[in-house]
Amino acid sequence: MRLLALAALAVALTAPAFAQTTTLQEVTTKGIVLSAQGMDIDVTYKPDGTFTAMDGQVTGKWRIDGEKLCTSSNFEPAESCSAYPAGKKSGDSFDVTGAAGTATIKIK
Repeated sequence: MRLLALAALAVALTAPAFAQTTTLQEVTTKGIVLSAQGMDIDVTYKPDGTFTAMDGQVTGKWRIDGEKLCTSSNFEPAESCSAYPAGKKSGDSFDVTGAAGTATIKIK
């Protein structure tokens, strides 16, 4: 009985952690569609810190720095970081402004 109570307590304590998934966790686990200049670009992030876009024509690296997603790629080798809004989840769309301008992001 004591083991069951401890297991229930462990589940109760970890449940809020699952509920507090950040926008950047959603982005990097589910991927995005980036819309800019009339184009929709599908971006897939991998757990190893790499990403692909445009059917593999664009490849690069990503990392999270606080509320910012930092990327570098074969298309833009210099790392750039963009702030992402908090509280977004799968299906949400929002605008992000970076060095190349503003784009609309939709989390898959």
